[in-house]
Amino acid sequence: MNWTLKKFETLTVDELYALLRLRTEVFVVEQNCVFQDMDNKDQHCYHLMGWKENELVAYTRLVPLGISYSEYPSIGRVVTSPAARGEGIGRRLMEKSIEETRRLFGNNPIKIGAQLYLLAFYASLGFVQSSDIYIEDGIEHIEMILS
Repeated sequence: MNWTLKKFETLTVDELYALLRLRTEVFVVEQNCVFQDMDNKDQHCYHLMGWKENELVAYTRLVPLGISYSEYPSIGRVVTSPAARGEGIGRRLMEKSIEETRRLFGNNPIKIGAQLYLLAFYASLGFVQSSDIYIEDGIEHIEMILS
């Protein structure tokens, strides 16, 4: 796995296409969820990409404090390719995302909006539920914080 981390303005056209394609493949097509993925946050974020044999198979958006949450940096748009699941890539992606978020934004708590079905996964990484269940784009979510 080859990891790259870039600010929005340094992404190549091919990298931007690959990350938007992967996000659409999973969030829109696989999860059958029509929503506005491009929300004007990407331009302020860092983009962590996991490449396997020149194919983007893992991605997160590392969000500075004040963009998604006023008091916390965040990790969002967490996605792995369906073709690469079952290999532990999701865990490695989140571990790398936590490491890079802390390196970029300090050793502060990190807040995420997690799909409810992934509660146990995020809890295994140290995240603790911090909100009631809410519906976002037709999917049950919860907020979670990693101290």
